[in-house]
Amino acid sequence: MISNQITKQMLDFQKTTFDNFFNAMVLVQEQSEKMTQAYFEQINWLPEESKRLMDQWLSMGKKGRDDFKSAVDENFNNVSDLLASK
Repeated sequence: MISNQITKQMLDFQKTTFDNFFNAMVLVQEQSEKMTQAYFEQINWLPEESKRLMDQWLSMGKKGRDDFKSAVDENFNNVSDLLASK
């Protein structure tokens, strides 16, 4: 019983640590995205197609990041459920 509580506390700590790191990473990525978009808006000679490709690339990065977060959260929940069932 005590080992399950300790394991649950460790899991909660790891989830909190991951969430904090992930949120910090998101802030850095969003700031980089804003800087990149501002830079590309100032480039007059860059074709619109290139700008659209950059927007698509940024949105794909966001989707990948969100999918990764969902997968990690789901697995944390699965392990938590497994511990609760014991």
